[in-house]
Amino acid sequence: MLSERHAAMLDFERSWWNNDEPRDQVIRARFQCSPDEYHAELTTVLDDPAAMDHDPLVVRRLKRLRLRARKLRHDGAGLASSGGGEGHHA
Repeated sequence: MLSERHAAMLDFERSWWNNDEPRDQVIRARFQCSPDEYHAELTTVLDDPAAMDHDPLVVRRLKRLRLRARKLRHDGAGLASSGGGEGHHA
């Protein structure tokens, strides 16, 4: 079963853009943690099967975004280590 806090996190993710205040400020006030701590906790929530029961659309969307971010980091790291193709020749 999903805790109240984790349910509130998914509810927040469903509609955070409706807030007039900056997202990081709302995270600090509502969840009493830094945005980095919030995102680390949210990552674990997404892997909880109860999260899918609570809000499958939000969970799938956030998992897609997480996968896309990982792919971009992985692809970007590959470009940096390969020299980018436009290096200086000696």
